[in-house]
Amino acid sequence: MARIALAPELTGDFDCVIDHLETHGVTEVSERIGGIIAAIDVLELNPLIGRPAGAERRELVIGRRSRGYIALYRYVEAIDTVFVLALRAQKEAGYAHD
Repeated sequence: MARIALAPELTGDFDCVIDHLETHGVTEVSERIGGIIAAIDVLELNPLIGRPAGAERRELVIGRRSRGYIALYRYVEAIDTVFVLALRAQKEAGYAHD
C-alpha cells in the first residue's frame, strides 16, 4: 500500500475550493471536501490510476461537472509514495502554483 504525502501548497488549494463553494451557497461543503479526500485515498491502493500529465506527474479526476476536481500528483515507486502536489476544479485552467 502506497503512502500519501500532501504538499504544503495543498492547504491553499483546499481554501480556494472551500471559498468557492461557500461563495456559491453550497451547504454540504464538508461532504464535498470529504469526497475529495476519499478519492485521493484511492491512490494508496492504485497509485497509477490517474492519467499521465507529463514530467512524471499524473492527474486524478475526481467527480464531474460542478462537483469535479483534478488532483495533480507524482508517484515515486522506489519509496512507494504518492506526492499530491495540487488540486483544482475541473473547469479551471491550470494549477494555482504552476
